[in-house]
Amino acid sequence: MKPLFTLALLLCLITIPVFGQTVIDTEEDDRFPGLPYYSYGSGLGMTTPDSTYQMNIRFRVQSRATFSDYENSDPVIEGVVRRLRLRFDGFVGDPRFLYAIQLSFAPGDVGQLTEGQNINIIRDAMLYYRPNRHWNIGFGQTKLPGNRQRVNSSGALQLTDRSINNAQFTIDRDFGLQVYFLNEDPDEFSFNIKTAVSNGEGRNWTQNPDLNLAYTGRLEIMPLGSFLRGGMFFEGDLAREQTPKLLLGGTYHFNSQAQRSGGQTGTQLFSQRDLTSILLDAMFKFRGFAYQGAWMNRVTDNPLTFNPNNPSETRFVFAGEGMDHQMSYLSPIDVELVARYSIQTPQSSLANRIPEREQYTLGITKYIWEHSLKLQLEGTYDKRTFSNNSTNDGYYVRFQVELGI
Repeated sequence: MKPLFTLALLLCLITIPVFGQTVIDTEEDDRFPGLPYYSYGSGLGMTTPDSTYQMNIRFRVQSRATFSDYENSDPVIEGVVRRLRLRFDGFVGDPRFLYAIQLSFAPGDVGQLTEGQNINIIRDAMLYYRPNRHWNIGFGQTKLPGNRQRVNSSGALQLTDRSINNAQFTIDRDFGLQVYFLNEDPDEFSFNIKTAVSNGEGRNWTQNPDLNLAYTGRLEIMPLGSFLRGGMFFEGDLAREQTPKLLLGGTYHFNSQAQRSGGQTGTQLFSQRDLTSILLDAMFKFRGFAYQGAWMNRVTDNPLTFNPNNPSETRFVFAGEGMDHQMSYLSPIDVELVARYSIQTPQSSLANRIPEREQYTLGITKYIWEHSLKLQLEGTYDKRTFSNNSTNDGYYVRFQVELGI
């Protein structure tokens, strides 16, 4: 598969100069297809008098309080700033040459500081060349073209977090080259082709460099036309589509000799493994009603790795599969009801190490300024079943405020 992905990228690069004379209009199309941030409004912008440089500044913060109660644990109340992000984007010299930078500062974003490891402040740092509305070439660090919910900004979610399957099977951020061909029309059959060749070890990773890479390809089909106002980049039907809209997407990802348990995420393995992921998803929206579903799968020949200095110590790849179903309805007063069901099943060789997991979630959201200012309340029942049929159930109730510009 490696030569096929490399060939596809080269063909894209060779073809692009044909379209090089078309300049995009950033006033009409100010979203970044490679960086699917949700934007309602334009942030704080600055443009030089000669229009050769433009910078938009945006921020967003998620503050939440959670009460949780699990078996074999004491109930707890946690109050945290879950996410605090600062974003800069714009162009330099010509609207076809764009940049996008996103920094993170909350503890859950940066992670625990560990001696010898890099701090995770940088989330996105991308340079783009967009000769026209069809082609998008990016170089740097950002999300890979994975499944729909993962690619969507965490600020554009209907619930306070992504599903448990996104947490385990995501391919997330990486450094590399991305080439997209975008063909979207609101009234006609539309499709996008997205490809990437990347390091394979995730964001801000500089340890143990090698020659192994990760290869990603994604196809998105919209048989009823594209969504209003970039609706594929946010959950819920806030645009209130007046005609049915459907998105069908699929991603293939091969990570050659991955060093981490989740490829771009997780702990460092004792020995490297080839990881293959297949991610399928669907989204439907119509007059305030929305549905999205996903199936995620990761496989490897042998998920277990052993410490050569202490064979009793193991680390493993989280291999298996999961499925999500999420439905919602947005009322005329901008109050939304959301329900989600997720099930996660580990690979059989890991059944005695990882429980099968199910989650049932109900949520209610009040949109004040669309996804940029909203109040969210949700409750989740979490069920874990081990190979010996024992369980460890629990639940949490969470309130969250999202604010951004």
